[in-house]
Amino acid sequence: MFNFDTSTDRQNSNSEKYTKKQKLFGTNDITPLWVADMDIDTPPFVVDAMTDRLKHPVLGYEGVPHSMYQAQISWLHRRYGAKFDIDDMLYSPSVVASIGTAIEAFSDIGDNIIIQTPVYPQFFNSIKRYKREVLDNPLVQKPDGSWTMDIPNLISQIDKKTKLLILCNPHNPVGRSWHKDELEQLLDVCVQYNIIVFSDEIHGDLVYAPHTHTVFAGINDKAKDITISAFGVGKTFNLAGISTSTVAIPNQNLKDKFMEVYNKIHFAQGSILSHVAFEMAYKYGDIWLDELKVHLWQNYLSLKNLCEKYPQYIKLTPIEATYLAWIDCRGIDKNSKQIEKFFILKAKLGLSRGIFFGKSGSGFMRLNFAISKEAMTKVIARLDTALSELSRVHINL
Repeated sequence: MFNFDTSTDRQNSNSEKYTKKQKLFGTNDITPLWVADMDIDTPPFVVDAMTDRLKHPVLGYEGVPHSMYQAQISWLHRRYGAKFDIDDMLYSPSVVASIGTAIEAFSDIGDNIIIQTPVYPQFFNSIKRYKREVLDNPLVQKPDGSWTMDIPNLISQIDKKTKLLILCNPHNPVGRSWHKDELEQLLDVCVQYNIIVFSDEIHGDLVYAPHTHTVFAGINDKAKDITISAFGVGKTFNLAGISTSTVAIPNQNLKDKFMEVYNKIHFAQGSILSHVAFEMAYKYGDIWLDELKVHLWQNYLSLKNLCEKYPQYIKLTPIEATYLAWIDCRGIDKNSKQIEKFFILKAKLGLSRGIFFGKSGSGFMRLNFAISKEAMTKVIARLDTALSELSRVHINL
């Protein structure tokens, strides 16, 4: 029903991905594949609903409608079996804002907060911003290139000052959709040591078969009792620009503590158009999402085939979720800056440097393949040409 072969040009739309090219990469002559939003048109039924709302000439204050929350609750239940009530739900402008609120609500200055690197940089940036200590439990890369949690190492680091774990589920950037048994092991540790879990599930809809997404709070009542869950439409439907997500907190004591900080900040209620977009995406987005994932998987396979053509230079991490490819580029160079220069100068592609995601990301690059088929064909051709040249002669970067 939907065509992902082409997409609308964003270059003159004030898109962050494009306006920051010169600042981030020193040139405008690159295709930007860094920030995690899609160069794919937002679903037409969402845009149509927003347009229709603008026919009403009054855009005054509006509270979050229950129908918006209910649309998301129904989505989470029918697709993942997770059950939440409307009373569990809170509006938030972003997952990062929710993380900051949780850090302040459930820890004190100097306390330890667990993350598992390589991971989304705002996790450790938020911890440091609130003057907490990062307790890093690095993921372990297996021989097949995939990554796993190191539970024994985590247990060895926990102390009385360890209060909170920020879980990336699915994981950005390594593309893991954590299996239920892995999450159950993590849950047992958190219950044993009285650690609250903030579960960032913003990429939860972008899991590829045969893998399935497990909502952490949906594992059992113990998980629901210790978890603050963050959900949203931003990644799934390319709606990051509406600045609307939700937080689900079933445990009333945790919700009360969260609300103490939440009310100080005054998150308000979002915007009229964000309410419309959010609700329509969850009500009518099933088919669009299912077709999108077929398209994204084809883009991933194109990149996989290319990487297999040049195994001496790049190795693609096996992916289970997200539209973010995690590429081992240590065969190109051991220096992260030199690797980035190769992509900018030779392939004319603007990627995210792996070192930004933690020390264990050194030598890796993150590539956003949520683009049209037409754009992906051009990206593959550019990278193929650059790697082919590299294989023939020494490139002076």
